[in-house]
Formats: sequence, C-alpha cells, structure tokens
Amino acid sequence: MGIVNVTPDSFSDGGRFYSSDQALDHARRLIDAGADALDIGGESTRPGAQAVSEQEELERILPVLEGLRDCGVTLSVDTMKPAVMRAALAAGATMINDVRALQAPGALEAVRNSDCAVCLMHMQGEPRSMQDAPQYGDVLQEVYGFLAARIAACGAAGVARDRLYIDPGFGFGKTLEHNLALLRGLPRLAELAPVLVGVSRKRMLGEITGRPVDERLAGSIAAALRAVEKGAAIVRVHDVAATVDALKIWERTR
Repeated sequence: MGIVNVTPDSFSDGGRFYSSDQALDHARRLIDAGADALDIGGESTRPGAQAVSEQEELERILPVLEGLRDCGVTLSVDTMKPAVMRAALAAGATMINDVRALQAPGALEAVRNSDCAVCLMHMQGEPRSMQDAPQYGDVLQEVYGFLAARIAACGAAGVARDRLYIDPGFGFGKTLEHNLALLRGLPRLAELAPVLVGVSRKRMLGEITGRPVDERLAGSIAAALRAVEKGAAIVRVHDVAATVDALKIWERTR
C-alpha cells in the first residue's frame, strides 16, 4: 500500500504532494512501482497534528480520487470523518482506513451499505496528544481486546467480517517498547483479521537507528520485511519500489 498524503504538514514528505496534480503524479508513480493499493489522506494524523474541517479534507482528496477512479488498484481513504467516508465511497474509494476504528457517531453507518474494505486501527488518545505519555499494562493484550471489540461492533452493525482489516497503530499512542511488543505479537493479532502494518519512516525507526526521517529507507524496509514475516497482510509504505524489490528477494530466497 503506497502512501499519498494530500496534506501540507505530513511528517514524512512535508507537503510535497499537497496539490491535486502533484498527488496524482505521485500516485501514478507508486502504481508503476508496484503498489497494489493507495492510501489517500487529506488530514495529517502525525503527533501534534491539528484537525481540519470536513470541507477542507474533501477538497484535498476528491480530485485525487476522481483522477484515479480507473487506475486498477485498491483506493483507500485515510479518514475518521463519516461525511468524508460517504463522499469518498461515492467518488470511487474501495477501502476506508480509520485511525478511530469507526468509533465516531455515524461511521459504522457510513460504510455499512457499501462493499468497501475497512481497516480498524488502535490509537490511545488523539493525534494532538497521543505521544505525551502512553501507558499500558499489557500493550498486546489491550490492543487485541480493543480490536476484537471493534470487530464485534462492526458485526453487530452489519459490516461483514470478511471486509475487515486491523492495524495495531504503530506510533499512535505507543512508546518504542510498545511498538516492538506489537511487532513481535503480530501472529496473535492476525488471529482476529488480516493485519495492516504502517511503520514506514516512523519515529520508532529513528529511535533505533538514530537516523532522521529522510534517512530511514533501510530501517523501513527491514521493518516491513519483519512485519510480513510475522504475518502482516499489507504493509503501508512511502518507498514502494524499494519495498517491492526487497519483498521479491525475501520471498524467492526463503
């Protein structure tokens, strides 16, 4: 899954693809590089990020969705707003990736009557403050319990289980040790549903390597390979071509 940030303040690309034309060009390059899916976001969820209005988020993502409608890959929209979900699905999105796991009022209803895939993510707190002081008794058990409950809520609302993916939420209200425990625990989480892992260029890699965000390619690839080895069904990455190459070599040499 290639990342398409249509935002001026993403942690990884600093708004390089903020305009619709730039975002579309970037998306097409990711497809050419081997992306099976694109994750299009119009609101940054990095630590400390400020919220944007529904209208502004829609103005960012809808032209990109419409330009990619016939691109031939899964089109995911990274949003937590039910109104944005509905508009994105009408514009051609085939997956909703929600950092709040469809907890917002109206979110379950927004996806229930479509056949889109849904990714439910765990986050402790909210983007503006989630990294202030995250605490858990047993992070793997707590994340597992939360995601199991959200899967059950989806089922009760009429969202079929075979449409669901889960995301442990690396870096979303977690310390480095929490993230590492979740990475090691992916086989347990995969018992619930196919797992999406997003660790590309994240702070946890910088904490391990000492590298700034624009020098984390090697760390991102290593983490993606480890995630797939542990059972991840999807890896959400910035550097599609390099990750695809690494996965090809890993697969052929197993």
